[in-house]
Amino acid sequence: MSLSVARRGRWLGLALVLASLLLLPLGTSVGSVGLENLWPALFGDGTEPATRATAWQIVWDIRLPRTLGAWCAGALLGLAGAVAQGLFRNPLADPYLLGSASGASLGVALALALMGGGAGMLGGASAAAAVSVFSSHWLVRLGLTGAAFAGAVLAVMLTLALARGVQHTLRLLLAGVIVGVVLGAFTSLILLMSPDSLQAMQAFLLGSTGFVGWTSCLLMFGVWLVCLVAAWALSRVLDGLALGESTAHSLGLPLAPLRAALVAVLALATGTAVAQTGLIAFVGLAAPHLVRAVVKVPHGRLMGLASLMGAVLLAAADLLARGLIAPQELPVGVLTAVLGGGYLLWLMHRRTGPGGLL
Repeated sequence: MSLSVARRGRWLGLALVLASLLLLPLGTSVGSVGLENLWPALFGDGTEPATRATAWQIVWDIRLPRTLGAWCAGALLGLAGAVAQGLFRNPLADPYLLGSASGASLGVALALALMGGGAGMLGGASAAAAVSVFSSHWLVRLGLTGAAFAGAVLAVMLTLALARGVQHTLRLLLAGVIVGVVLGAFTSLILLMSPDSLQAMQAFLLGSTGFVGWTSCLLMFGVWLVCLVAAWALSRVLDGLALGESTAHSLGLPLAPLRAALVAVLALATGTAVAQTGLIAFVGLAAPHLVRAVVKVPHGRLMGLASLMGAVLLAAADLLARGLIAPQELPVGVLTAVLGGGYLLWLMHRRTGPGGLL
């Protein structure tokens, strides 16, 4: 790696860290209560103690963990996207290719159906009220989060069983697509049989950081650190795979166990993010692309840069989702899908134009 490439990688990393530090105070100032009302309540001389306590609760218990949670979830998805694209040697691979998203959706749908679809739990109250209860009751939230994570892990295990291990990348990819389609069909069937679950399920399917608390932040940050260290340690096999299977074998790399370890990293990072924030599209797909558009680096450096890029993307998208139509807010998954899809369409158009790569 040349000196200029290394320098550009360091500058990109520094820019992403600074962007993260900038997004943190911005994230605590945007929401249904505007900064012009929140700031006097926090620091005004004549503010009543109850009003000041409420204002600090908004910042400390809601906005700050939500902003940090969006950063952590984006970091996990960006890392998972870099691992998936290196593992499958496909720039269009995303973290959900092994069926984890469909498995998580099925787990949540099953949990909601067993709980009575939300409305049943409230003795006939509306589904919208059920969503409110789900978001506030810590025991139910823990149940839905656990169901999502368990579904994601079981889906990946089913994909591995169908692919008969990790030796053949194409078979693994096809198995993931099949598992995703089949589990998605089961999810639709469950929701059809339990229509009261539809609105409660909507927040998960559209993606939301609104339910993230301090416990979720600590969990995602801890998992991200573990996955980042593991992915960095396994980056040599991704560099070898980028040169082809035969080259990787000639380097003396034990591909089967190393692939299995990479799949474990991919599943853990994706399952943790999806369990906490629902299905958020395009972050894991776009983050490595954006890094490569600035600098071409080996996978060891790409893991860290893609993580930071995904974190900045999701934190910024969450900020936009809260601020565009305040005091209402958009589902952050919808916003990332629109922006990410637009970026990929522009990228495809640029590469298929005169002098393009495709």
